[in-house]
Amino acid sequence: MGVMPSVVITARGEQRVRAGHPWIYRSDVTDVDAAAGDIVQVIGPRQRTIGYALFSDRSQIPIRMLSRGDAVADASLLRTRIETAIQYRQSLALDADAFRLVHGEADLLPSLVVDKYGDYLVVQTLSQGMDRLLPTITGCLVDLLQPAGILARNDPKVRALEGLEQTVAVLHGTIPDTVIAREGPVEYEVDLHRGQKTGLFLDQRENREAAARYAHGRLLDCFSYNGGFALRLARQCPEAEAVDISADAVARIRANAGRNGLPHLQAREANVFDELRRLERAGDRYDTVVLDPPAFAKNKASIPNALAGYKEINLRAMRLLSPGGYLVTCSCSYNVSESMFEETLHEASIDSHTPVSIVEKRMQGRDHPVLIGVPETYYLKCFILRRVE
Repeated sequence: MGVMPSVVITARGEQRVRAGHPWIYRSDVTDVDAAAGDIVQVIGPRQRTIGYALFSDRSQIPIRMLSRGDAVADASLLRTRIETAIQYRQSLALDADAFRLVHGEADLLPSLVVDKYGDYLVVQTLSQGMDRLLPTITGCLVDLLQPAGILARNDPKVRALEGLEQTVAVLHGTIPDTVIAREGPVEYEVDLHRGQKTGLFLDQRENREAAARYAHGRLLDCFSYNGGFALRLARQCPEAEAVDISADAVARIRANAGRNGLPHLQAREANVFDELRRLERAGDRYDTVVLDPPAFAKNKASIPNALAGYKEINLRAMRLLSPGGYLVTCSCSYNVSESMFEETLHEASIDSHTPVSIVEKRMQGRDHPVLIGVPETYYLKCFILRRVE
């Protein structure tokens, strides 16, 4: 045994760890005796061991805590955490065979994502340390779940910030070109190799279930992507339209509509901002409108533009609502807080002269838990609004 790699952090860094946050920023690291991707002993300014962590020599977040105090972070800790994460998902008894098994920081496995699609698993290791542990993680997953295949979808841009290459690779078994995944009554054909995120937006599953309690009449689903909301709600809506700017997405929605026996679900390719304006000018009315846009605020600097974008689409959507109609509106921008989003919805209500009430305030599904004290794990906001008159 050589000497354990170590880092020394400032009093402010130590305070962050004590407050329950797993990230220490570069400005709070005073001394490093470690190589890229090491598991390091984290030492406080008074030479006390704070815990053990993943170390990155490239990131603005060089330290991601794995354990506190003297509990050494080793392969058995990793296995226990993965096991606990899987058991939690099993305890939820979700009506789906596609869901998140490991949600990074919230499962005390920072920078690790594992999603399950039927018999297949998709893994992302988003830091140097977690990337180095990939063989161990793969071994644990094979052992615990016996999947037919495991795919590393290590192509997100954030890996570049860690000096890691962007790759997609089969780690175990085989991964077919498309996999069939089920969420409640809906079946999807998913491309695990090339679909966004790891194939589907799994974090909206429970919001789609909730929205189905209110959906009725004419449905308009904007930024529809794979048609998640449209496919779930079209069962209650005799008329259903899905709009997305991507021709690929529109083709997928049509294929999924056919697979799910929903011939009345019409999909069209359009810029949602332009389309909402066009529908408003035409005097169109809908009983159910869904807005599930991509993240408008990628960073703090883009917040003002993001809020303007959210206000614009929500204002238009409110004007399209019939009295008693429902608007299901989402923001997945971590940088836009729930209160900022709610204030924007209030402004849209004033400017569109549409009184709306909040029927439900929701967040990402329970398989994407939020770790209290770590606001970065709470990113998806979903409001179900009703036009009051």
